[in-house]
Amino acid sequence: MALSKKAKNALFIGVLCSISYLAVYIARNLLSAVSVDMTENGAFDNGYIGTLSFVYLISYAVGQLLNGLIGDKIKARYMISLGLLLAGVTNFIFSRVAENIALAQVAYALTGFFLAMIYGPMTKVVAENTEPHHATRCSLGYTFSSFFGSPLAGVLAAAFAWQSAFAFSSAILVVMAIVCFIFFLVMEKRGVVRYNRYASPKTETGKSQSVKRLIEHQIIKFSIISIVTGVVRTSVVFWLPKYINEYLKFSSTESELLFSVCTLVIALAAFIAVFVYERAKRNMDFTMLLFFSLSALFFAGLYFIHHKYVNLVLIVLAILCSNASASMLWSKYCPSLRDTGVVSGATGFLDFLSYTGAAIATKVFAGAVGTIGWGNLILIWLGLVVIGVIITLPFTWKKQPELASTFAGEDMEEQ
Repeated sequence: MALSKKAKNALFIGVLCSISYLAVYIARNLLSAVSVDMTENGAFDNGYIGTLSFVYLISYAVGQLLNGLIGDKIKARYMISLGLLLAGVTNFIFSRVAENIALAQVAYALTGFFLAMIYGPMTKVVAENTEPHHATRCSLGYTFSSFFGSPLAGVLAAAFAWQSAFAFSSAILVVMAIVCFIFFLVMEKRGVVRYNRYASPKTETGKSQSVKRLIEHQIIKFSIISIVTGVVRTSVVFWLPKYINEYLKFSSTESELLFSVCTLVIALAAFIAVFVYERAKRNMDFTMLLFFSLSALFFAGLYFIHHKYVNLVLIVLAILCSNASASMLWSKYCPSLRDTGVVSGATGFLDFLSYTGAAIATKVFAGAVGTIGWGNLILIWLGLVVIGVIITLPFTWKKQPELASTFAGEDMEEQ
């Protein structure tokens, strides 16, 4: 069956955004992937890695908030291509000054800020220039890219010395900056991509109603979900190579390879989430509740089952299920905000919360391993996803059926 013109345009936008975001997440996950290599010879330690990650995540979180707001005003062509280019430069500089703690922190913080120029504008482009069901699938594509970046980072870590791995990822960012600028320019000239098609709603006095509309769209509920899933998908995954190496007692080489395999499986979360969502009659709350519940069950299993291979399977399933809940947030909820007129800003705000929580957790987890041990840290992870279960229970929040069904109704009509 031939694709319609709208479907072809959506496919092209989705593929371009997904490949660009894959480059972002290769760079974003590389420090975690090479952490075993960096600390093995004693040149760096867990505290240094944790500090770098904390600085990066805070900078990335602030960048998401600021760049998300800017992304509602400036064309995605400039925001995305410039972000990729500058991140490629600072990412490379970091690898050359890593032994200088102050310079390394500045360079890595800048990398985080520049990479934060991508997601908000990208989501706005998709939401405003594709049909609702196409927007979900486009978002699914770059959500998958965000998960698939981890195993590819692991491949780089296994194939190269850590400095060479950073150089390679920097080159990928620069190439994608050029590609994005060219292709977005072409799409703009052909009318495939247009901006600000959905203006922020106003009151009779001319004041913006965006905040009110966001509250009606349950932004508070999804803010909490963003924090919970952000800690798991970012901070827990960040320490996964060390968990495999130190807690499960695999060798350094085995840990790097297993990290790649594990994160490759975890990358399937986005597709599994949408598969279940479609068969749950597009009930987003039920889908998130199901996956949060399964994640809690698997994290509980980690605490009681110590066989290293079984334990490894359980932690992969626990992270996968939490990420499946996150997929509903980023692939379904964020694109549904297009009628607020501030898709980029709202998405940036949610990402800001996600990575602020992850930054704090990464720093805390770095010290907690030596203080309370991996076993008690597992209980903290369990507690996080239990919060997710509570937040998504049917009676926790007052329903807004007329709003919740609007976007879904458009989705159904377009099918």
